[in-house]
Amino acid sequence: MATNSGLNKKNAVDVGEMIAKNKQKKSFSNYLEKAIPAILFIIAFISVLTTIGIVLTLISEAIEFFKIVPIWEFFTGTVLKPLSQNPEFGVLPLINGTIISTIIAMLVAGPIGLMSAIYLSEYASERVRRVIKPLLEVLAGIPTIVYGFFAFTFVTPLIRSIFPGVEATNILSPGLVMGVMIIPMIASLSEDAMTSVPNAMREGSLAMGATKLETTIKVVLPAALSGIIASFVLGISRAIGETMIVTIASGSSKNFTFDITQSMQTMTAYIVEVSGGEAAAGTTIYYSLYAVALTLFVFTLIMNLLARYVSRKFREEY
Repeated sequence: MATNSGLNKKNAVDVGEMIAKNKQKKSFSNYLEKAIPAILFIIAFISVLTTIGIVLTLISEAIEFFKIVPIWEFFTGTVLKPLSQNPEFGVLPLINGTIISTIIAMLVAGPIGLMSAIYLSEYASERVRRVIKPLLEVLAGIPTIVYGFFAFTFVTPLIRSIFPGVEATNILSPGLVMGVMIIPMIASLSEDAMTSVPNAMREGSLAMGATKLETTIKVVLPAALSGIIASFVLGISRAIGETMIVTIASGSSKNFTFDITQSMQTMTAYIVEVSGGEAAAGTTIYYSLYAVALTLFVFTLIMNLLARYVSRKFREEY
């Protein structure tokens, strides 16, 4: 009896210790649960503050530029000569070069990316998809400076061998290479959008007598339209913000022309040129860097907002 009583007391002590330990653990867990939302909020707020800081910096420095150069002259001027004896700061040559290079890139990336997505989603077997999709996405991992040297040392000489009138630096070559770079983005996002379309819709179409191609064009593509358009808009945004390819292969001529065989300069290439050290701090050309950067920021912001609007406007719920 005495032995049993001792065991009971020992068990009671062990249970009490376990309860006390569990209370301590639970108390720590409660503190951690309360702290996690605060930590996550601080991290998210830091990213918001960073964005606000970038925007305020661009605006404040751009205001200094517009005190010297009228904003109307900046956005309507077709001549950009920041280092001449009588400098002129018209941004239209840069906007023109950016838009033309983006159009060329999308003419390459759009059809190829969409056709690749259709094949991967509707025609390729699972085994083939597992091989081709990672290989396609390898293009997205290549550094853009490599693309730039590829455009300058291979694509441009190839184009000039076919069309001798093309200049050594031109907007056509980097536009084509940018298109190749954007293909994985459009193909991957479009393929994901088409894959998310329920198979019941495909089966219903096929049961009604439609062919595979008719089902793809008339059922799958309309159902995945929001994701496809969003991928195109994001591709455009990516092309607008590309830097190294156009800096290396398109040259630094600030021509306001629509001839794609000539050298042009984009907004990103101009920013690289000015920030390379030629412009002293506090000069007009130095402040023009922020005015162009703010213009580029507005362009990319509009593209991202457009992508979100399109995704919400044409989204299909299944």
